Amino acid sequence: MTTELTCTQLAPRHAEALAELFDRNKSPCYCRYWHFEGDKNSWLDRCANQPEASRAELVLSESSQDADELRGVVAEEAAGAIRGWMKLTRASAVPKLYAQRLYRGLPCFEGDRTHVFTIGCFLIDEPLRRTGIAQRLLTAGIQLARDAGAEAIEAFPRRVDNVPAEQLWTGPAELYDAHGFALVNDFAPYPVLRYTIDR
Repeated sequence: MTTELTCTQLAPRHAEALAELFDRNKSPCYCRYWHFEGDKNSWLDRCANQPEASRAELVLSESSQDADELRGVVAEEAAGAIRGWMKLTRASAVPKLYAQRLYRGLPCFEGDRTHVFTIGCFLIDEPLRRTGIAQRLLTAGIQLARDAGAEAIEAFPRRVDNVPAEQLWTGPAELYDAHGFALVNDFAPYPVLRYTIDR
């Protein structure tokens, strides 16, 4: 499998190829968790019994979005297959993330949030994990966020040892450390990290 990839902003034309990335990796969430309105048990039931509903939502949502709005970064082969994904969107687009008990009402989230973006998740094709694709997605994402007028990017990794790769879906803490993200709320194993974009 080739690693000749281009990291680019998610566009409506990527919708089906992005869904196929989730298909190949048997990931039933299809990046819909932060947009799902039910409770945790309802979400688990949907993943187990109705993953096709999440897939359909992903394809419909992404194929009909404004192409200029930053909602994520894809690692794409020349033939069009997507081998990696990073959800990167405005913080206001993922209120469910910030409403979680761990993060609700934290002082680090006070003030004007208009130009704050959030990293919601990563998914890399299993054969290509630990080959630097997540790093490339993040590097591209920082530049794309800067171009979109972002003033900061927030991330929510798990900072624990010996975690299986499939449980690092918000990105490994070491990845963010290497890119200069700063700790703004220290609650191990769930820190809040922020990258401030210089203008």
